[in-house]
Amino acid sequence: MSNSQPKNWRPGRSSSDPAREVVFETLLAVAQDDAYANLELPKAIRRARLNKQDAAYATNLCYGTLRFQGRWDAIIAHGTAGRNLDTLDLPVLVLLRMGTHQLLGFETPAHAAIYETVKLARNLLGSGASGFINAVLRRVSERTLAQWQAVLHQDFGGKTSSLGFIATWFSHPEWIVRVIAKSLLANGRTNKDVISVLKADNEPADVSLVAREISIADLTRDIERGHMHCSAGKLVDSAVLLRGGDPHRVFAVQDLKAGVQDEGSQLVARTFARAPIAGKDELWLDMCAGPGGKTATLAAIAAQRGVKVHANEPHEHRLDLVHNAVEPWDDIVALRLGDGRDIGELEPLAYDRVLVDAPCTGIGALRRRPEARWRKAAGDAVDLTHLQLELLESAWKAVRAGGIVAYSTCSPHVAETHDVIEAFLAAHADADLLDAPAIAAAEAKIGNLGQNRQIQLWPDLHFSDAMYMAIIHKSEASES
Repeated sequence: MSNSQPKNWRPGRSSSDPAREVVFETLLAVAQDDAYANLELPKAIRRARLNKQDAAYATNLCYGTLRFQGRWDAIIAHGTAGRNLDTLDLPVLVLLRMGTHQLLGFETPAHAAIYETVKLARNLLGSGASGFINAVLRRVSERTLAQWQAVLHQDFGGKTSSLGFIATWFSHPEWIVRVIAKSLLANGRTNKDVISVLKADNEPADVSLVAREISIADLTRDIERGHMHCSAGKLVDSAVLLRGGDPHRVFAVQDLKAGVQDEGSQLVARTFARAPIAGKDELWLDMCAGPGGKTATLAAIAAQRGVKVHANEPHEHRLDLVHNAVEPWDDIVALRLGDGRDIGELEPLAYDRVLVDAPCTGIGALRRRPEARWRKAAGDAVDLTHLQLELLESAWKAVRAGGIVAYSTCSPHVAETHDVIEAFLAAHADADLLDAPAIAAAEAKIGNLGQNRQIQLWPDLHFSDAMYMAIIHKSEASES
């Protein structure tokens, strides 16, 4: 009897694709442990020692799967032979989402997408799970993306304007779609723009660097020396957009002369510093400073003007991040660990400018944190608006007459933006709303920054997070 084996015979099971294994590990941590993909994925890539090409593939697969999770779940549900997705083991559902994104998002050939996903399932979960995943993905592969769109359309009665269909197809919870629609109307846009904003939310965000203590020309040369590519910012002239590559490999970022910061956040910081005030301009307060990006940008501006900055943060681990971010300016930046709501009583009339970059639902940053859309709830804004108003009240006590308080959120939610400002203004006769879009126009490369004296940025118009900002001037006649 011959001992020879078939030509392609290999003992044991073939190993899983390392890039896909990294994505599975990250997505499972996100789904199971409420981890953050932007923190988990880089660590997993380093552990697996992926090369540049595999790391790029893993990044696209991970974030794409998260962005379109709602769409993929609706499609997967058609292939499970009646089984509710809530009854599936989480690792199985994660692999189904990954496989579906490869089939319909990447248009990977069916045999390759299914084979690699099933192999990963067999190696990590066993033959029972892999057989189920194989069957479901084969059903998914029987239709194109356009055909699945028609199927889901019919699931919601065939109405193009159906909120359920729009939310499912563009992969946002229904309540967030409602919030965006309401905010668009409140900010001078129309319901027709909802689709444009949802599409922009599902596009990968540019990696935006801010030049703080370095010129744009020098920062560009620094990036190019690292064999990376970049282009000019789209919204502000302090930004450089990195086209591939790790921003932390840029020497200027390592030296804290530049940092990673969304262009909308850069505009908020620069507008805050530009707003006119009466009298002296010597001491600024960043009331909600963590993780420190805006504080560092403000510190770089303050250093040029001989201004000192106080940065408050209630969470110690986030204050550590602020400390790291402002290290080059530690001679002019003082840090405080504590509740911003106490500062007004402790330091009345002490500051010339106060920035309240308030805790919020964060639904303006879904491009960068796609998993956040699945973790937020419609009721979250209720408690937050109470906190936001309390922080504003404290800031008002802390700012002197003739100074300004700027209020910003990374959310377009009317409850967290217009409603908060309207409530505050109604309670303070000595408060005057400055024309924030007009002030910001001197810093911005794009117009249409908002209306009714309030800034509202949009990812589809301004290529930034959906930042909101209002600037309130305290009357010189104010007694408190």
